[in-house]
Amino acid sequence: MRKHALLILLMSVWLGFGAVGTLRAETYPSRPVRLIVPFPAGGPLDLVARAVGDKLSASLGQPFIVENRAGAAGNLGTEVVAKAPPDGYTLLVVLGSTLAVNPALYKNLPFDPVKDFRPISLLVDSSQMLVVPPAIPVNSLAEFVAYAKTHPVSYAHAGYGSPGHLAMEYLRLQAGFPATGVPYKGNAPLVTDLLGGQVQAGFVSTGGVIQHVIAGRLKGLAISAIKRTPLAPNIPTVAESGYPNFAVSTYMLMLAPAHVPDAIATVLESKVREAVNAPDLQAKLRAQDLVPVGSSAKEAETALARETKLWADVVQKAHMQIDQK
Repeated sequence: MRKHALLILLMSVWLGFGAVGTLRAETYPSRPVRLIVPFPAGGPLDLVARAVGDKLSASLGQPFIVENRAGAAGNLGTEVVAKAPPDGYTLLVVLGSTLAVNPALYKNLPFDPVKDFRPISLLVDSSQMLVVPPAIPVNSLAEFVAYAKTHPVSYAHAGYGSPGHLAMEYLRLQAGFPATGVPYKGNAPLVTDLLGGQVQAGFVSTGGVIQHVIAGRLKGLAISAIKRTPLAPNIPTVAESGYPNFAVSTYMLMLAPAHVPDAIATVLESKVREAVNAPDLQAKLRAQDLVPVGSSAKEAETALARETKLWADVVQKAHMQIDQK
């Protein structure tokens, strides 16, 4: 009799936990959700976070509020999410390079890029365009490489480990020319100095410079990705320009703290993919040369592992490590 009563009690507890789990999934979110963007407002990552956040707000009935926590090449904002409660109310929208490259670039990260996060979805992929001011007497990548081998060249990038920094260092490894990187706090001041000729070159998000290229204020020499961009179909890729093994694209993704419940992660993955596949959002993204992806969580995890392996090798060969503490 006692065994029977104990069995009934255990079944009741088990069913009770199941009911709580179901309730949590059904009621999530019940309050505003923070989307931490670890870079300044106004850049491509910020644009993507706000566009996806608006869609999630509409579909899930709660505000998804973007918070820009810039600093330390994305490490400051990323740490905020790594240490946040795993309840689905603090999420990270970040460049893949922040998690794939910074472990090789910095010795003392305040987070573990694998253990502290749960991937939700790849959001978009994008290319970088190599641009120079009109005063630089080159009109192709081959001419630029030849120029850089005989003239001092400084190049702009949006911080150590940023897509522009990585793309140029990867190109320097393959083409064998010297150049000095100049870090900026975001794309806006970087583009301003390129336009003014204070720096001689830079790989910059295509959507952020295409209007200047069309107007003749900058010259576009090559695209970093494997394919040409529809925004500038006449500009060849780096691979087409003599470096067939070169392909650098920039993906942006959403992650949650590592131990967020399965039920909440499933809701987020489904709704994010639905948001990225919305025709109006796709049109908005493509106008900025941002290619919508909307992957599964597993695909996001695989992409991170692949990129981590690639960039660890590049960082080592280019001697890019920036702190020795």
